[in-house]
Amino acid sequence: MSTLDTGLTLIRTASRRVSAVNGWMGNAFKSWMPTGLYARALLIMIVPMVVLQTVVAFVFMERHWNTVTRRLSAAVVQDIASLIDVYKGYPQDKDRAQLRRVAQRLQLVVDFLPVGDLPPPGPKPFFSLLDQTLSVQLGRQIGRPFWIDTVGRSNLVEIRVQLDDAVMRIFAQRSAAYASNSEIFIFWMLGTSSILLIVAVLFLRNQIKPILRLADAAESFGKGREAPNFRPRGASEVRRAAHAFLEMKSRIERSIEQRTAMLAGVSHDLRTILTRFKLELALIGDSPELEGMRRDVDEMSGMLEAYLAFARGDSGEHAQPTDMTVALEELRSDADRDGHTVSVAFHGLPVVTVKPASFKRCLGNLLSNAARHAKAISITGHRDHRYLTITIDDDGPGIPQHMREEVFKPFLRLDDARNQDEGGTGLGLAIARDIARSHGGDITLGDSPMGGLRAAVRIPV
Repeated sequence: MSTLDTGLTLIRTASRRVSAVNGWMGNAFKSWMPTGLYARALLIMIVPMVVLQTVVAFVFMERHWNTVTRRLSAAVVQDIASLIDVYKGYPQDKDRAQLRRVAQRLQLVVDFLPVGDLPPPGPKPFFSLLDQTLSVQLGRQIGRPFWIDTVGRSNLVEIRVQLDDAVMRIFAQRSAAYASNSEIFIFWMLGTSSILLIVAVLFLRNQIKPILRLADAAESFGKGREAPNFRPRGASEVRRAAHAFLEMKSRIERSIEQRTAMLAGVSHDLRTILTRFKLELALIGDSPELEGMRRDVDEMSGMLEAYLAFARGDSGEHAQPTDMTVALEELRSDADRDGHTVSVAFHGLPVVTVKPASFKRCLGNLLSNAARHAKAISITGHRDHRYLTITIDDDGPGIPQHMREEVFKPFLRLDDARNQDEGGTGLGLAIARDIARSHGGDITLGDSPMGGLRAAVRIPV
């Protein structure tokens, strides 16, 4: 293998490792990121602002405050050095009155202590910029043992310098040796950042509202409900998406209307022919052969109604608040009249917005399917803050697990598990699932604790 091949192999290996690390970091970072658009947009605006303010504050503190504090401290130490020179140059000033007048002009207070050891160094503050600059300047310009205290008195800085025959103590104003406008800078920085953040929050709320309205309208349409107050608003991209949604909604509604109109025409024609058959059979008279033909015509009429109901769906009905306890009790009463034993229980707030007739038909199809093959039936309803769930359990033979999705196909009948003589068109479960999905939910089949089949209807509330 040549050197070039070896280098390319190393580069490919390194790139794969970098890509793997990048993917791992990206996945780890995504877990900490908010999922909402509003929170993400705020984060996109806040993070650069915080980074910018941090950089500006750091640069300002490093460059401006350090430079200003260094120069102020150098000026104060220079004044102290001048006072030391006056002290040494005028020994005839016994009471040091002249030295104190000069110090007063320099806005310093000077007195003298007996010769002795300087106090031990005190605790340094966390942000000891003044201590550092004063120590550097005192060591550079005076070159004598010194002691400073920048903590003990808030507005004053105490400096002690050891001379040959005394200890000079100087009190200087903190503002004369330190740039003390940090609070004002931080106040203005935080104030302007807060104002910008408030403006950003208000602006983003107005931009997010049209998107939330569009999502609510799409969710309502998916649940079979109307959103009459929805209008395209907001930015041009959001308006474009809203117009596309309204056009899609109109096309779906036109398609449903055309299908319903076509089926209404077919229904009228076929019903006319069936009515003519019934009338002709009634005029012919009674005979065993004619009785069979009448049963066939009645069965064809029932099948036609089932087919049209499946194709028509629940079009035309509007969703409205419905008391589920009342609806389930009506189903139980209908089953009792047919001689079936049904128990009903409901938990949670019973009022749910559904299409009442369609949803009752969905549950009725499931109940009739259970009543056809079971003796005992139990209906349980539960409503939480997100979903309405209604389960129908029976003690019948059930449905094999591998066929529990197949039975929802139209016209499919499980002849091995169902009695062919019981009749039916194989559309009951298909119609029930179609209604559940038109409400934004679905139907699932499973094993019942009663030993038979469990049909669970779950729709969002």
